[in-house]
This record gives sequence, C-alpha cells and structure tokens, in this order.
Amino acid sequence: MGGGVMKQADGGGRRARRRGRRSMPMSEINVTPFVDVMLVLLIIFMVAAPLLTVGVPVQLPETAANALPTDDEEPLTVTLTAEGEIMIQETVVAASDLIPRLQGIAAERDGDRIFLRADGVNEWNAVAQVMGALNAAGFNNIGLVTDIGGPTLDGAADGSDG
Repeated sequence: MGGGVMKQADGGGRRARRRGRRSMPMSEINVTPFVDVMLVLLIIFMVAAPLLTVGVPVQLPETAANALPTDDEEPLTVTLTAEGEIMIQETVVAASDLIPRLQGIAAERDGDRIFLRADGVNEWNAVAQVMGALNAAGFNNIGLVTDIGGPTLDGAADGSDG
C-alpha cells in the first residue's frame, strides 16, 4: 500500500547509458486495497446491525408515531411478552425482582431512557403496572416501542398520503 518504484523510460528498449542511474520512487498511494477493506467492513456492519436488537419475539402494536432519537448508550429494553413474562434485555425477571434490578442498572447508567416493548395482546393494566415499576426504579424517560404503519386518528391505514 506504500510507495513503489517506477521504472524510467529507456527510449524504446535501449539500455540505460549509465549503470548507476536509479529509478524514481512512486509518490502515489494505491487506494484499491483500502477501498476493498472498507467495503468488506461496510458489509459486515450492515449484516451485524439487525442482529444487535433485542431478540424477544413479541407482536408489537402498530401506530403512526415517529421513531425516537437514539443516544450513545446501548438502549435498555424491558419487554412484556404475551405470556406475561417480564424481560430486561433478554433475561427473564420475576415481577417482584424488577424494581431492585432496574435500580441497580440505573445506578450504572448515565441516562434515564428506557424502552418498553409490550405484546399487543396484553391488557393495558399490565402495561401500566410495568410502566409504574420503571418509574419507581428511577427511569422517567420511558419510550413505548411500536411497529410503524398502523392506523392514524384520521382513519387512514398508515401515516402516508399515498
């Protein structure tokens, strides 16, 4: 990838007249290997990015809400499954242990943002109880995770005008 050596033109195949003549160093950088490495890294990150999300299968309700801005920290996610299990990231937690575990996590984090994913079959009462526990644990910035493309209040199928 560094500099190479360029051969001097010897006038149509004739030998150089002086044997001590040296070749000039090439001052151009070959960027082809650099571009190849960058493209491979781009592909790796494009494949790996969807795998970084929490893998708990829930059927999220669909709304016309916009996505929330992201922080530098890894998002903390609490999931309420259709069976009523409560999970922090991908770890199942008993309802009685939820607040102490979240308080321990809150002490280690800079922000108070947390995302709540609840399966659409859950009753609002169960979702509200988990939200109350999140608030009691010190997380005041709760984002409800939904799928996009749901109905809007004006009766349209999704948020687009098309």
